[in-house]
Amino acid sequence: VQLQASGGGLVQAGGSLRVSCAASGSFFAMGWYRQAPGKQRELVARITSGGLTKYADSVKGRFTISRDNAKNTVYLQMNSLKPEDTAVYYCNVRKWGSSLDYWGQGTQVTVSS
Repeated sequence: VQLQASGGGLVQAGGSLRVSCAASGSFFAMGWYRQAPGKQRELVARITSGGLTKYADSVKGRFTISRDNAKNTVYLQMNSLKPEDTAVYYCNVRKWGSSLDYWGQGTQVTVSS
């Protein structure tokens, strides 16, 4: 499984960024986790092949996850970014009927105050 993440970068608070992750195949669930320095990795958002979504409470109303099943790509649109959103964002996918997770290489998102 290959996951190629793109996007991310540096933005001022209140700004927007979009990260994308292209997978080498189709998966049941695709999503994003993040890990800030000194903190555990946490779920940001996840979407199933049928379009069901789950968001962390901290990003609800600000972030939107979507996917293009034809391109095996998941997107995370991040609006109204806050300094506390600063983290390395990791793409995550899971196959049908499996609990095994696959991870991308991570992309840095930095929000300046």
